[in-house]
Amino acid sequence: MTEFPKGFLWGASTSPHQTEGNNVNSDWWAREGLIPGMDLSGDADDSYHRFGEDMRLLANAGLNAYRFGIEWARIEPRPGQFSLAELSHYRRMIQSAFDLGVTPVVTLHHFSSPRWFAEQGGWSAPDAVDRFTKFAAAAAEILHDVPWVITINEPNMLAMMTMMEDAFRSGQVKEWQTPTIQEEGIADAPVMALPTPSTEYGAPLAEAHHAAREILRSRTDARIGWSVANQAFLASPGGEAKLLEVRHDWEDFYLDATSGDDFVGVQSYSSQQVDANGIVPHPPHPDNTLVGTAFRPDALGIAIRHTWERTRLPILVTENGIATSDDERRVSYTREALRHLSNAIGEGADVRGYLHWSLLDNYEWGHWAPTFGLVAVDRTTFARAPKPSLTWLGDVARANGKPVAGGERSI
Repeated sequence: MTEFPKGFLWGASTSPHQTEGNNVNSDWWAREGLIPGMDLSGDADDSYHRFGEDMRLLANAGLNAYRFGIEWARIEPRPGQFSLAELSHYRRMIQSAFDLGVTPVVTLHHFSSPRWFAEQGGWSAPDAVDRFTKFAAAAAEILHDVPWVITINEPNMLAMMTMMEDAFRSGQVKEWQTPTIQEEGIADAPVMALPTPSTEYGAPLAEAHHAAREILRSRTDARIGWSVANQAFLASPGGEAKLLEVRHDWEDFYLDATSGDDFVGVQSYSSQQVDANGIVPHPPHPDNTLVGTAFRPDALGIAIRHTWERTRLPILVTENGIATSDDERRVSYTREALRHLSNAIGEGADVRGYLHWSLLDNYEWGHWAPTFGLVAVDRTTFARAPKPSLTWLGDVARANGKPVAGGERSI
């Protein structure tokens, strides 16, 4: 293992719809009320009003970076109508991070879109790229000094969800699939593999990313990239050819689309096998997480190595974490994941930072049960309760990773 580079970013991530609350103009707000069995986001964590407290918890713990999103549905509630008040709100968030000595990492699109955008065809509409580019241009006015901007979060997952929603609407499938696997909390039951997204759905996202990148480059000094949901696929015996096919549609199409970017975001949680028939569902195991995925902290190293080999771009780990109610297990998972990250850096990967998912226990796209946070949130009072894992990760950050890289005693 190697020590982490000087200036390495240590932080945590959130998204607006999952934490802000009352995102009433978004497509996700509308979807929540229509699909049976889906929990409602409601007030979420009330981070729209409590973002200052959240950032202070992060900074006081010793972390130096915070990834958060700006909500398109708030900024442009009607086509072409941009809210100066909402832009000012998100600018206050950015300034609050700077005032605390925290590097802001800002995401433009984290799964949720304006309701009007979805109703007029969403990402399949012929003018989708133009609409997103106009939003990016409006957002650029408050992003001039932000050092890291992510255009689209997990476009491969977004493509999969768009594909599934089309199939759901047409009656081809009977049940909506959320980004978090639906069998949360059932470690001893098989969990289905998510369907492989068609690159037909990914193509407009890549075009929108490139268009937004050029707008942002002309108006800000930010490094521009997008974040990919890395599956850390491995081939079972006889599955080597299928692995290449599946990995292209799940990851490599989106990694190749980063050509010309300033960095790429790696988001990793677990690993899955691919056999001759395709992705193998996570098998039942008592160690499976609250979303039914395998306990695989080594997935982060697999994801970083593949991303580095494919893109040769600087990497920012924009999400990595575990759905668990056992905080000691969270620390154990994260410690091991960081050791694999350290090893990948030692092998030559250019990694600039690690942002844990998530700062807060939040709304996991249809479910409240999976808890990923370093901080618990009372859903009645919204009181924040930092977990020991926040203190632990802050101590690692203050030492720039030496405890997990082998430079000092293990924490």
